Amino acid sequence: MSQEAIITKREDPATAAAVHYVGVDLGGTTITAGAVNVVSGQVLGRQQIPTLGKEGPDAVMARMVDLVHAIIADAGLRQEDVGGIGVGLPGVLDMERGITVFLPNLPGGWRNVPLKATMEAGTGLPTYLLNDVRSFTLGEKTFGAGRDVDTLVCVAIGTGIGGGMVISGKLHMGLDGTAGEVGHQVIDPYGPPCGCGSRGCLETFASGPAITSMALKAISHGRMTKIAEMVSYDLNQVTPEIVCRAAQAGDPVAKDIYERAGFYLGVGIANLITIISPQMVVIGGGVAQAGDLLLEPVRRTIRERVHVTPLEKVQIVPAELGTNAGLIGAAVWASLQAAPEKADSD
Repeated sequence: MSQEAIITKREDPATAAAVHYVGVDLGGTTITAGAVNVVSGQVLGRQQIPTLGKEGPDAVMARMVDLVHAIIADAGLRQEDVGGIGVGLPGVLDMERGITVFLPNLPGGWRNVPLKATMEAGTGLPTYLLNDVRSFTLGEKTFGAGRDVDTLVCVAIGTGIGGGMVISGKLHMGLDGTAGEVGHQVIDPYGPPCGCGSRGCLETFASGPAITSMALKAISHGRMTKIAEMVSYDLNQVTPEIVCRAAQAGDPVAKDIYERAGFYLGVGIANLITIISPQMVVIGGGVAQAGDLLLEPVRRTIRERVHVTPLEKVQIVPAELGTNAGLIGAAVWASLQAAPEKADSD
């Protein structure tokens, strides 16, 4: 079934009960999953459990298998009602072989883990892998903020900065599914080293850890701020959420930190708009929960730096699907991979 077919048919109640896929969003701290009706976007039986990554890949995958079975039962479905499983993963994948190449946010890196084969053996259902932010992008395109546009860029800001692109209505994958790594565009060639091996990537300036680092630096330099007081001077407790709360309370240092993060994010998004000329930019992820505190400097920077693309035609909006975006997109991806023959006939 093509993505265009899913989008068209989602409004047809006669088909709404027919097609369910389980979407799984594997994160460094939690696993979120649910049974998704890929026609309507409805999520059934949603559950979230701790990843417990220190137990190792085998233990995590066993718990994922149990989670899939539990969700199918809780959703009131039979196994034969489910077309397959889509898994969104935070890292580099070999999608053809169905293995994880490197998941940096999980202990041990999950190098060459046969996730597809393990899930299929444990559930009896065909399983398909996709990068987690590409899953987020596909979810927002199909049922979220981007459902009515053909070309969009999605940016998810959290521990890192990930992204995805939809061009002419289709998720753009690039070589080996690596298209959309917006957080690893170089903003400053002489900037700080990045975990990817480069220097001065957007991720080093505007991710969650970058915001935390700016706060700790401000405190260590003796700047007057409420941030340390809010964590009872236990600096290990400083997080982007704490910095956001301080900024919302009027703390000038915290406001400046989000201003700087928004500026750098705006520079990166301005580059993407100039190159891709999308109808929409969707911004999500945990750090984006700061709302206009982050988005206002983003929008202002874009206005200052984009001059060859008609910005009045580019919408810059928050994501709509929240923490369900990744699992919904993973389920939609599974539906696209499971029925290629039907896609050709639709």
